[in-house]
Amino acid sequence: MTPPRAVADCHLYLCTPDRPDLGEFVSACIAGGVDIVQLREKQLDAKPLLVRARLVRHVCAEAGVPFILNDRPDLALEVGADGVHVGQDDAPVPLARRILGPDALVGLSTHGADDLAGAPWGEVSYISAGPVEATPTKPGRPGTGLDYVRLASERSVVPVFVTGGVTPERVPVLAHAGARHFVVVRYLTEATDPLAAARLLRQAIDEVL
Repeated sequence: MTPPRAVADCHLYLCTPDRPDLGEFVSACIAGGVDIVQLREKQLDAKPLLVRARLVRHVCAEAGVPFILNDRPDLALEVGADGVHVGQDDAPVPLARRILGPDALVGLSTHGADDLAGAPWGEVSYISAGPVEATPTKPGRPGTGLDYVRLASERSVVPVFVTGGVTPERVPVLAHAGARHFVVVRYLTEATDPLAAARLLRQAIDEVL
């Protein structure tokens, strides 16, 4: 197995729920250029989630791609994930860090200047900024707009992964606002050909880096 790359070197971040073809889907996305993967599944209980997380961890480990589990640092520890991603109302970053140790990746969702100001910079590995556009994956949360991408890119001392409405056509606009790392959900999870879709995204990202 290949050691996972550093988070600063990751630019195309797949965030996916569970799905029947999970292993094959993640493999196709990685083959197309995805270089970090998060399993974000809100419906499964702990035991079935562990089964699905182990599957994704294996696929990612074979490719040297970091695997992140959403919300649950305890389950991330159990499956040997490379890290965990938490939201503003989830387990605090310092707690996730204590559970997973100093070498794990701990990501934090941010949605505005207050979240940015309160980020525990000494313990967080990266932040996400957004969603730039309102998205069904974050029901009830308005889009932050490009101004927050600019603010986060200027002030953050760790890599900033922009979320919300990332498509090949939007990548140059987001990059102009300072984005260099991109989280993608629907463009890949709803694609009929995830390998081809990931390649299009990767090409667009590589052109702005």
